[in-house]
Amino acid sequence: MSLQSPIGVFDSGVGGLTVVKELMRQLPGENMVYFGDTARVPYGSKSKKTVLKYSRQIVHFLQKKEVKAIVVACNTASALALDEIKQEIQVPIIGVVEPGAKMAAESTKTNSIGIIGTESTIKSGIYTKYLRNINPEITVVARACPLFVPLVEEGLLEDRITDDVIERYLHELKEYGIDSLILGCTHYPLIRNAISRYMGPEVNLVNPAYETAKSLKVMLAEQQLLNQSGDAAKYEYYVSDGVDKFRNFATKVLPCDVEQAMVVDIESY
Repeated sequence: MSLQSPIGVFDSGVGGLTVVKELMRQLPGENMVYFGDTARVPYGSKSKKTVLKYSRQIVHFLQKKEVKAIVVACNTASALALDEIKQEIQVPIIGVVEPGAKMAAESTKTNSIGIIGTESTIKSGIYTKYLRNINPEITVVARACPLFVPLVEEGLLEDRITDDVIERYLHELKEYGIDSLILGCTHYPLIRNAISRYMGPEVNLVNPAYETAKSLKVMLAEQQLLNQSGDAAKYEYYVSDGVDKFRNFATKVLPCDVEQAMVVDIESY
């Protein structure tokens, strides 16, 4: 492993590309290896045992790529698998939950915060735990939104169907007077505009992808792992299924064309 070694990033599908986008912007000199588990998406309805198994397989794959740090760009895996994997590997690893919770706690003025995420993330209570540790006075309103992930995966980012589902899921949150809403799944920033339109300008949307990139930059600097070679960054993309669909979607999300992605038999890791 060297300073030029890549950062490994993984997610259950394409949602983690929102984290990659922020990493490209905030850490433009860093090489990256991305894995999207497109064959087994979504993680949000699966058990902790299953998510932990999947996450371990992906981490083993990324370790074979000699990554110098790993970003768990999946709220469900961050909630259900991160703590255990942290104890099992030597590579620095960071999730998306803690950075997002920290920013929400810092930005709220009413101490009333909403959280939307997958069923597993909401059920885990991980965001509530972090928020209450920061400030016990915070009131948390959580809502699982399981249909958001398949809508994003299908590319329905600006669609009447998506607007209808947003209204169905979030109308209760509007009644609680929250002033901050954590987008507790990395897919959700891709429908941020639609969510913002519905919630209104008085509600601040917290994007954990942005906050995670900031936290990773600090961590790499503290551990003297920043790549300062000045060479152009290189990016590799891997999926467990559906290369063409992934490439087409990724090119819409990222600031650069994704010319190649490769299929990995992740079950072998």
